Amino acid sequence: MHRKQTAVIVVGLFFLIQCQTIRAQIPSEKYEWRNVIIGGGGFVTAIVTHPAQKGLMYARTDVGGAYRWDSSAQKWIPITDWIGMADINLTGIESLALDPSDPDRVYLAAGIYSNPQSGNGAILRSTDQGRSWQRADMPLKMGGNETGRFNGERLAVDPNDGKILFFGSRRDGLWKSEDYGATWNQVKSFPTTGKIPAPTNNFSANTNRPRYNFPPQQVGIVFVQFDPGSGARGNPTPVIYAGVSILETNLFCSTNGGDTWQTVPGEPAGLRPNHAVLASDGMMYLTYGKEPGPNTMTDGAVWKFNTKSGDWTDITPLKSPDGNQPFGYGDVAVDATHPNAIVATTFCHWGPHDEVFRSTNGGASWFPLLDKAELDHSFAPYTESIKPHWMGSIQIDPFDSNHVLFTTGYGIWSCNNLTDADSGKSTHWFFADDGLEETVPLDLISPPAGAHLLSALGDIDGFKHDDLNVSPRKGMFKAPPHFVTTESLAFAAKNPGFIVRAGMTRGRGDNETHGAYSSDGGETWTAFATDPTESTGGGTIAVSADGKIIVWTPRRSAAFFSRDNGLTWTACGDLDRGFSVTADSVNPNRFYTFDSRSGKFYVSTNGAADFIAADSGLPVAKRFGNGFGAGSEGGIICATPENEGDVWISFRNTGLFHSTDSGATFSKSGSVQQAYSLGFGKAATGKNYPALYLIGKVGEVQGVFRSDDVGATWTRVNDDQHQFGWISHVTGDPRIYGRVYFATGGRGVIYGEPAESLTAGAK
Repeated sequence: MHRKQTAVIVVGLFFLIQCQTIRAQIPSEKYEWRNVIIGGGGFVTAIVTHPAQKGLMYARTDVGGAYRWDSSAQKWIPITDWIGMADINLTGIESLALDPSDPDRVYLAAGIYSNPQSGNGAILRSTDQGRSWQRADMPLKMGGNETGRFNGERLAVDPNDGKILFFGSRRDGLWKSEDYGATWNQVKSFPTTGKIPAPTNNFSANTNRPRYNFPPQQVGIVFVQFDPGSGARGNPTPVIYAGVSILETNLFCSTNGGDTWQTVPGEPAGLRPNHAVLASDGMMYLTYGKEPGPNTMTDGAVWKFNTKSGDWTDITPLKSPDGNQPFGYGDVAVDATHPNAIVATTFCHWGPHDEVFRSTNGGASWFPLLDKAELDHSFAPYTESIKPHWMGSIQIDPFDSNHVLFTTGYGIWSCNNLTDADSGKSTHWFFADDGLEETVPLDLISPPAGAHLLSALGDIDGFKHDDLNVSPRKGMFKAPPHFVTTESLAFAAKNPGFIVRAGMTRGRGDNETHGAYSSDGGETWTAFATDPTESTGGGTIAVSADGKIIVWTPRRSAAFFSRDNGLTWTACGDLDRGFSVTADSVNPNRFYTFDSRSGKFYVSTNGAADFIAADSGLPVAKRFGNGFGAGSEGGIICATPENEGDVWISFRNTGLFHSTDSGATFSKSGSVQQAYSLGFGKAATGKNYPALYLIGKVGEVQGVFRSDDVGATWTRVNDDQHQFGWISHVTGDPRIYGRVYFATGGRGVIYGEPAESLTAGAK
């Protein structure tokens, strides 16, 4: 061994020991973690049932990881909460596969985005039903939250030889593993990668400037389907099918275990395959769409392919368009014990809703189920206002012909009397999302009075939680107005029943604004009479300590203030676009903002009418990009409750800064390397300063931290098995010491308390 190499190793070992020492010096506290119950809220992209073990099934989501069904508890168990912020790309599950011959083995193809900022995907493998994992990094990108994400399954285990797996990628063709997913090699013989070439840039005739035509997101090989009956147990299955999301030739077959591939003759032309399922009688059922979805699908079909004779039959239940409504088809499922009994889902049939069709004669005739179905919304009352849509996956329980489940853009519906429909009776469906929380919270507040938590959410507006363990009976924020997405919330520190919110709507109708206020703690809302600009809404919003001044920075806009609850608006001095404003918690005339470009801190002492630079010693915010939370590194201001002029400012890459003189001077917290979000909670016994809660990095450890001594020391309250992917928007509870709430990038709102204090009846 060379001396230089020895020196490098010694230095490396010293650094490793030092890092371990730093980690060991950080105290920790055992916390119990739970979801604030909303019930679904995000796109469940697939359900996969195990063919040999009753009650064993899994669900994958586009941004919220994967879940296993616990049949004894009748709820979903998250199995990817161990993924931390450094690996947030893995929280989007591209595909999920089970080993038909071994119920303990489960595989995930994990990778949320395929853009340049995102890392490559990985194959995760478990031999204990997802309780622990091993990882195989792949030399390619995945797209668990991209177009065609409900297609599948593109990851498949050989039913006769469990050590063999195939994976169809979006851009890089077909891949094979022969060692239970530990290593992978590209199948060079597969005829196509499914990659769509980028169009040539050309010039606009009007401006003579380049007009760039970016290609659509790549979807690639969307399913791999083994034919178990073509082989024998213990030997590789010879017959395999693979579908590619292109409009041209898109179904291929191998008869020698994937060594060579041929086109399947007679397949439909001009449509992309979405799903394929093979019945026990040798019939393969396939669904198609003109576009890969999920946002658009203007045509589609359901076909039956006789794998023995090679014959194709169009068995589409309802042709597109239906009146003026174009649509496609999502998924098809077959009864394991009755191969002629099938169900299929439409996709993007928005008016009045997507439909489940049922056939008992192999698709020769069909009848709809949902038009006369009974839907039980009691578990998640907010679902009453959302029509079934994005129905990209449907499964008939292989052990119970009456039990069927389908996924939507907001969760899973389940039915236990499917065969009643065969005699013309109605079916009963219930929202089966207990434990599966996939919302994307954008802001959280915990006022000192009223409801313990109010949340701003992507796609489903927001909620007021009086009881954390129940989806609010009144559903989303009580309209009017109803926002598709609420982006920002704030309450008046000295008048906490006064709350403001800003969000986004689908359009601009009569009397429709993007902001609202509540005078009763979020029970009811009144829309602002006007918007300050023609912005698309959202942005950030603040309110003075007494509730009399509202300051709003809409998207792509400068800041404005209102002293009449949104009837009129006035620009906040000469602040430029994008300045987020924070109110002092005591003085109603004092507001703060930060210029991330210059590093200057600004203060207003006249109710946001003007802002004056108070300090220029703060860091200049840098850009960062990881494919998920890309943007500025921060400069987020928090005003300490009941302490005038006491403010904190957090930076994602620079740390945490504190001022006790309204920003005239700041001191840096030495042990905090990264600060994504800071919040306040009830002070510890004997303390008169609020407990601080931090999402960030302390002593080289990424996590959730609490400080009871004004940030002098920090205690880690989460652990490596409870990292929840992307975490942001943390706040404590001002009435319960130790309780912390935080927002995730797809696992909903999480709350935790010290293990010894959390009870089943937590409110």
